Amino acid sequence: MSSSRSTPSVHRRALLTWAAVYPTITVAMVVMRSWIAGLPLPVQTLVLTAVVVPVAAYGLLPLLMRLNARLSGGSQ
Repeated sequence: MSSSRSTPSVHRRALLTWAAVYPTITVAMVVMRSWIAGLPLPVQTLVLTAVVVPVAAYGLLPLLMRLNARLSGGSQ
């Protein structure tokens, strides 16, 4: 049952996802605010998520998952 040990619970994954997404959205909003301010809200959201999702999914989440595994005593 090593797969259950290396895979965090759904609650831990939700927390890790939030920990990756929240600061990424905040930084992206600050950086891109003046560039996207005049666009309609759906387009602003599209641009913001086009930046945030890859950064969080490919950059921050793998890093946080490895950190979580180390802190939890598991190996990954």
